[in-house]
Amino acid sequence: MPQWLEIVLRTVCAVVVLFLMTKLLGKRQVTQLSFFEYLTGITIGSIAAYISLDLEANWYLGLVALGVWVGCSLLIEFLQIKSKKARDFIDFKSTVLIQGGKILEDNLKKEKLSTDELMQQLRKKDVFQVADVEFAIMESSGEINVLQKRESLPLTPKDLGIQVAPEKPGQVVIMDGEVLDEPLRVSGFNQGWLVEELDKQGTKIKDVFLAQVDTYGQLTIDLYNDQIPVPQNEERKLLYANLKKCQADLELFSLSTKSKKAKQMYEESSKKIEKILADVQPILKT
Repeated sequence: MPQWLEIVLRTVCAVVVLFLMTKLLGKRQVTQLSFFEYLTGITIGSIAAYISLDLEANWYLGLVALGVWVGCSLLIEFLQIKSKKARDFIDFKSTVLIQGGKILEDNLKKEKLSTDELMQQLRKKDVFQVADVEFAIMESSGEINVLQKRESLPLTPKDLGIQVAPEKPGQVVIMDGEVLDEPLRVSGFNQGWLVEELDKQGTKIKDVFLAQVDTYGQLTIDLYNDQIPVPQNEERKLLYANLKKCQADLELFSLSTKSKKAKQMYEESSKKIEKILADVQPILKT
């Protein structure tokens, strides 16, 4: 057999085995590499290269070595799941770098992290002042997680006592000019509704590169032609404005009437609309 053909066959075999064993190790092997998993990934790649190119050795020995490394990795992952002591021994423990707005210099030196690197990691978390940090912790993966002081956190609807509707994942209903029926159905709509909404925005399905439906049933689109401005659907804002106008009219009527009964009726109706506005504001003003 020609050497080039043997290398092709060995490489294909190595790719197939490597793919299967990587699937066996799971997603964590790719997305959350521990120190040992990092070494395992490098070693497995080296063994795969050995299987492909070392024509003087028996190729199946490389597969045996590959299997042993994968087996050891699975065993260590099993121990990590079952025992915290094993996790602490195999992986690194989390280290507090900032506490109460104060940098812990000893822990910084322990992790071999410079002040510039720490500040860079804080900026990645949108934090520019150390004094604003309640805790900054370096995880075993090397990532730094930051908890800002309460007074430095941005206001949320909960802080303001505002109730908002529960969020649901947005659904892509058009992709590459093609309607996706299943996400459209999950959103509670059909193609008739979709065509009607697109007509309101002056466009057709074939002209839409991507369309999404959000939690509140709002359709947003991206057109193939980036030069065409996409009109915004103002129906909800218009409905909110009309409700506000009705409330203002009722208040005006209550002030202008001389009838106590009518005045009371207008005031009660105005308060009801005010309560409705408070409930629907998070939806209609999005």
